[in-house]
Amino acid sequence: MPALFVGHGSPMNGIEDNDFSAAWKELGPSLPSPRGILCVSAHWLTHGTRVTAMDSPRTIHDFSGFPRSLGETVYPAPGDPALAAMAAESLGVLGGAAFDHDWGLDHGAWTVLRRMFPEADIPVVQLSIDWDLNPDGHLELGRALGALRDRGILVVGSGNVVHNLGRIDFSTVDKPGSGYDWAFEFDLAVKKAVLEGDDAGLADRERLSGAAALAVPSPDHYYPLLYAVGARRKSDDVLVFNEAAVGGSLTMTSYAFG
Repeated sequence: MPALFVGHGSPMNGIEDNDFSAAWKELGPSLPSPRGILCVSAHWLTHGTRVTAMDSPRTIHDFSGFPRSLGETVYPAPGDPALAAMAAESLGVLGGAAFDHDWGLDHGAWTVLRRMFPEADIPVVQLSIDWDLNPDGHLELGRALGALRDRGILVVGSGNVVHNLGRIDFSTVDKPGSGYDWAFEFDLAVKKAVLEGDDAGLADRERLSGAAALAVPSPDHYYPLLYAVGARRKSDDVLVFNEAAVGGSLTMTSYAFG
C-alpha cells in the first residue's frame, strides 16, 4: 500500500465539492484496495502514543461555527482492534501505543476519508500524536509504521504543511492560490526536501526555511507529514497533488508515496 500525507484544510472540504475534495475523490479509487487504514490526524494530541481500538469509532465534530449539515455528517467506518494491535506491535521497540476506547475519528480523518472511500466499508484506526516527542521521534514512529504497508494497510497523515490560523485572511479562504509569500516559500522548501528525500531537513524545519516560524507556529498540523515521510521507501514514486494555498496562511499541498 502507499503512504499518504493529505492537507485537509477546512472541515467544509468534507462536504463541499471543490478542487481539493475532487482530488481526494479521484485518488481513492486509484489506490490498491486497503484491508485497513491507519490515520495520524493533527487533531488528536496526547501524552504518549494512543491508538483507537474500538469496533465502531464515533464521528467527532471537533469544530464550531460551521453549517448544521457539517455537524450532522457521519462517517460510519468500522474500527479494527486487530489493526490497532498490529500498530502497537509495530511501535513496540519505540514504546508501543496504548489502546484507546474513547476517541473515534476526528475531522482530520473523516472529512478526507469519506471522499476517498465513500462506502465507509474499510476499517479505520487513528493513531494519536505524542506531544512529548521531538520531530525525530515522530519520524521514527512513521518508519516503524511503514511495515504495515506490506500488510495491506494504508498509512495516512492528515494535517497541513503551512497552518497559521492567526494570520489567515478569511476573505480569500475559498480562493486557491491566495498565499502569502512566506507561506509559498516554506511550502516550496518542504516540497524540495520531500522530493530530495531530505528527512533531516523536514525534521529541522527552522533550518529548512527562514519562513518556518510563520508557517508552523505550532507543529500539530506539520507532524502528520513526518509520519508519512517516515513510512515511505527510497523506491517509492512521489505524487504531489492539491498544491495550492488558501487564506494566505494555509497550504493544501499533499503527497502520495508508493
